[in-house]
Amino acid sequence: MAETDIFYCEPREKTGTGGARAARRAQWVPGVLYGGGADPVAIQLKKNEVEKAFKNGRLRSHLAKIDVPGEDGQQPVIARDVQIHPVKGLPVHVDLMRVDEKTRLDVAVPVRFINEEKSPGLKKGGVLNVVRHAVEVYAPATAIPEVFELDVDGLEVGDSIHASAIKLPDGVTHVITDRDFTIATIAAPSALRSADEEAEAAEADAESESDEAGDAENEAEDKEE
Repeated sequence: MAETDIFYCEPREKTGTGGARAARRAQWVPGVLYGGGADPVAIQLKKNEVEKAFKNGRLRSHLAKIDVPGEDGQQPVIARDVQIHPVKGLPVHVDLMRVDEKTRLDVAVPVRFINEEKSPGLKKGGVLNVVRHAVEVYAPATAIPEVFELDVDGLEVGDSIHASAIKLPDGVTHVITDRDFTIATIAAPSALRSADEEAEAAEADAESESDEAGDAENEAEDKEE
């Protein structure tokens, strides 16, 4: 089961760009707490706690809790918007949404492939071409899948893995429902693709030469007549 992060947060008195910069200088990450039938509140979170969750891949689409001074208990929340520093690559602003067991969210759940050593296509030198590294689903906020495992056992070169291969937990549905979209394929190795392309090119050249020879023969017959 995935670890649940607990963020200590405080109300942020100063808002706007100046307030956000002041919070960052003091080793906080500014943010907003909203949802749950309450008014939005400007908050600040401990930088080390936010960066730990982010580096471990748990900040987005993972249920967390916040510890608010003066309030009893810890509130379940989920990060709905995370702004990343363009150079440092770390969170600089986080919007948290209050949730409960009735809250349903659209989230991107990462995919993981298993039994790659049992795929004949990969053994032959094929390549696992991942089309989607995550799949969007609607899920209860308190029961978001951590990862979807997809089995490549028995797959040959040219085979594909589609959305229908995912075993969705109860209460979880795909966001995309109008097609059985592709998640990954077993692509031919580059050497084999090159050989196939050369063969196709040679075949095309042969057909072209045959057509040219036929045209020349027809032209000669026309002259004789």
